[in-house]
Amino acid sequence: MKIILFACIVFTTSCPFLKAQSNPKHISTREMDRINWMEFRDFVPGKINTVLLPTGTLEPHGVVNNGADNTAPTAMAKTLAERVNAMIAPTLPYGITGSMEAYPGAFQISEKAYRPFVRDILEGLAKNGFKNIIILNGHGGGQTAVLQSVAAEIAIELKVRTLVINWWSFASDITQEVFGEDGGHAGLNETAFIQAIDPTLVHPEKYSDEMTTPYPTPGTWAAVPFPSSIGLYKKGEGFPKFNQAKADEYYRKVTDKVGNLIQEIIKKWDLAGL
Repeated sequence: MKIILFACIVFTTSCPFLKAQSNPKHISTREMDRINWMEFRDFVPGKINTVLLPTGTLEPHGVVNNGADNTAPTAMAKTLAERVNAMIAPTLPYGITGSMEAYPGAFQISEKAYRPFVRDILEGLAKNGFKNIIILNGHGGGQTAVLQSVAAEIAIELKVRTLVINWWSFASDITQEVFGEDGGHAGLNETAFIQAIDPTLVHPEKYSDEMTTPYPTPGTWAAVPFPSSIGLYKKGEGFPKFNQAKADEYYRKVTDKVGNLIQEIIKKWDLAGL
């Protein structure tokens, strides 16, 4: 016994007992699907009680990738995780696509299937010790309403705190600031965001203005499938520009604004004693 203890004291790097008692200050990864269960246990929820859940879908986005709604929130989560002291849950890449479901490569999940699945994911995150569940949503339409509804239910039932963020609408003022005009689905704002993340996913050579259609004023007309893979919020505005410098600026400012919101909401939850 004395020999074993002596060996542990001398050879600290190879002593199982001392390793079990070690408590590293820095986590090896913020991604839940890459971390070991033992390290997860050491950090959650004692040192990290916030999780970022990126959600999106597969649908056409003009001349950028069909998975843009997944690419955007996933990159944002990776950029913000350390700043807001959060783990990153695996991205939920399938969603309620809606009027663009008919395009090649699109994928549609019914609300009947989507709602309980999202609910189980949020329950699992709460069960694993997360107090703050932040949904970084990359896809709008009916998906937003479902996410907000389920997140509210989970917050009330499990006594956790939830926040759902639609980055493109939350950052509409940044779109105006950087580009001087409004954007659109796969318009200049979303295309720029993807260009900043990975320029290889953007194909300007395939673009023409004829690929765009302004979204109709509510109550005027509705077409299914939507006739273009780029939908403009305002007529005559939002055409993709493919300017790398503007794209990089836009990404920085949008993610910064989203990060500020997350930190502000968590601070106010804490101040309220919730």
